[in-house]
Amino acid sequence: MTGSMGRTGVCWDNSMAPLRGIDDVEIAVAEYIDWFNHRRLHGEIGMVPVVEYEEQYYSENPVIETTKTRELSLH
Repeated sequence: MTGSMGRTGVCWDNSMAPLRGIDDVEIAVAEYIDWFNHRRLHGEIGMVPVVEYEEQYYSENPVIETTKTRELSLH
C-alpha cells in the first residue's frame, strides 16, 4: 500500500500509509472493533462501553427460550 498523492497537510490524506499489506489491515480493523465495543464510552447508554451495557442488560433480563426444537417428519 502506498500513501495517497492528494493535498498536503490534510490529516487523513496519508492516514493509512503505515499499512503495508492485508495482514496490517486485518490487525487495524480488529483493533478498531475491539476499541469500539470494549473501550469507547457511549454517551447514549450512560458513558459505558457497549459490551458492559449489554452484559448488565442481559444479567437483569435473561433470555427466555420461547420455542422448542422439534424433529420434523416428512411422513
